[in-house]
Amino acid sequence: MSSTVSVFFLGGTISMTPHDGGAVSRLGPDELVASVPGLAELGVRLDLRDFRKLPSADLGFADVLDLLDEAGRTAADGVVVVQGTDTIEETAFLIDLLWPDDAPVVVTGAMRNPSLPGADGPANLLAAITVAVGAPFRGLGALVVMNDEVHAARHVSKRHSSSPAAFVSPNAGPLGRVVEGRLVLTASVPRRRMLARPAIVAARIPLIVSVLGDDGVLLDGLEQRCDGLVVAGFGAGHVPGRLAEQLGAIAARIPVVLASRTGSGPVLAKTYGALGSESDLLRRGLISAGMLDPYKARVLLCVLLANGSDRDAIAATFRAHAGG
Repeated sequence: MSSTVSVFFLGGTISMTPHDGGAVSRLGPDELVASVPGLAELGVRLDLRDFRKLPSADLGFADVLDLLDEAGRTAADGVVVVQGTDTIEETAFLIDLLWPDDAPVVVTGAMRNPSLPGADGPANLLAAITVAVGAPFRGLGALVVMNDEVHAARHVSKRHSSSPAAFVSPNAGPLGRVVEGRLVLTASVPRRRMLARPAIVAARIPLIVSVLGDDGVLLDGLEQRCDGLVVAGFGAGHVPGRLAEQLGAIAARIPVVLASRTGSGPVLAKTYGALGSESDLLRRGLISAGMLDPYKARVLLCVLLANGSDRDAIAATFRAHAGG
């Protein structure tokens, strides 16, 4: 009996065609699937869902929650999500936090639209469907498949604006590859405890990046306007010393998560001790993001606040999810 894959199409570069003023999303699921050589040879039954048609910059938490609800109602052996690449690292991580099934959810897209030489959409879609029905990748949560590489959602990051090799996993490397249609698993990741699916995610959580000469003006009164905050600090989790007291005061009112703006490596805990260092900020009540980059830290904080978690529960969940 052949496997079934539900494929949810959300738009993005993979479906764009030329238009006055630039490419726009026009191609439908049937047209996209018809452009994939070798797909018929997989012997997979495809359940095509024209779910959204949006630039990925316009996607929100509600779109992903709706997708999870619909995907959960399918009886498919695997799920593929096709979307624009701008927010893949965030949407895939959100799916990973909430998806309870062993069947993989594979997120893919394209860096070059179908009208360009070397368009990568067909190859990425073929690889994603191959991974979605492949036994080696069951039970690993949400995955991102681009450029024949398979990445864990918790590690993947988009590190180039236009290259087909834009997606990397700085802290871990890819979990595997698709080689001549075969699945090669080279690493694995333990599943984390799934979080409850919130009814709505409406928390207002800005991400503030530490920069040279920062005077803290963006922090003024922030605890009165927002429900939480993610700070992307320098290096191992540092901010200008003049901001330390201000951040501590905010952390006394709302959850403040400390990540590293470098995008790889952990927030440290006790290496540096100066004013504004990681140990100083953690003593003031900031919560370490650990190995999570600032974007994923914000997604996790949004879900936790939507579920009504208090500060202690938030800190405990970050400790559980922020490792490798």
